[in-house]
Amino acid sequence: MQVTGKPEGERRLGLLNGFAAYGMWGLVPLFWPLLKPSGAVEILAHRMVWSLLFVAAALLLIRRWAWLGELLRQPRRLALVTVAAAVITVNWGVYIWAVNSGHVVEASLGYFINPLVTIAMGVLLLKERLRPVQWAAVGVGASAVLVLTIGYGRPPWISLCLAFSFATYGLVKKKVNLGGVESLAAESAIQFLPALGYLMWLSARGDSTFGTEGTGHALLLAASGIVTALPLVCFGASAIRVPLSTLGLLQYMTPVFQFLLGILYFKEAMPPERWAGFALVWLALALLTWNALR
Repeated sequence: MQVTGKPEGERRLGLLNGFAAYGMWGLVPLFWPLLKPSGAVEILAHRMVWSLLFVAAALLLIRRWAWLGELLRQPRRLALVTVAAAVITVNWGVYIWAVNSGHVVEASLGYFINPLVTIAMGVLLLKERLRPVQWAAVGVGASAVLVLTIGYGRPPWISLCLAFSFATYGLVKKKVNLGGVESLAAESAIQFLPALGYLMWLSARGDSTFGTEGTGHALLLAASGIVTALPLVCFGASAIRVPLSTLGLLQYMTPVFQFLLGILYFKEAMPPERWAGFALVWLALALLTWNALR
């Protein structure tokens, strides 16, 4: 049987990889607190260093290096990869800090509103034209941010920072047009030296926790590379086997898992005005999903 041009077995494998990728991203808030007492910046630096080592080993295993020479001969693409690396550094850093500071629910909101921010950026930067339903979704999303601002007593800065940084990252990655593993390798290579320099400086000051908190803690810091790269490998395997519309629906797994972890596991407060803000966000996403399916 053929479905969307792919054999049924291939499509099933793609779905399993998609569930695995978005499931791992959704459960990652359980991992970052294990790395305490390391601070967010130290965890971020370890994530960058170990990501490169892990992904380089993966590329050696599958012998996929042809893209590297091509990238190095294209300064414009290389500059865009540098921008992507800078933006995802901000995204990762804010997310790790948010989770370890007790803001898992607000972080999940960032990934709920990310599709709305992506659409808004498409209109403002790429001059894309929206259908009425998409305009309505963006309007409802903006209202949600206003309600949440009143509820929090401040704008939801964590959510907005995560949403805008990830939307910018997606926009830049679209221009670069590299596969998931290759893109992570290129970005990690740019991040590697600054991250390693920071870790060496931290160690020279005697403030590094790597090795001082036991072998288990050191192994967990090293595992941050696997935690970063493995979902991307699964995502890459899914993206080539299932339609984009399916991936678009699967992506909501991540913030849903994070939201549920925030209220059920981390016991974060959800007063009525926050529920109202989230309800408006979910309404906006329902409008987008209905429009996309239609």
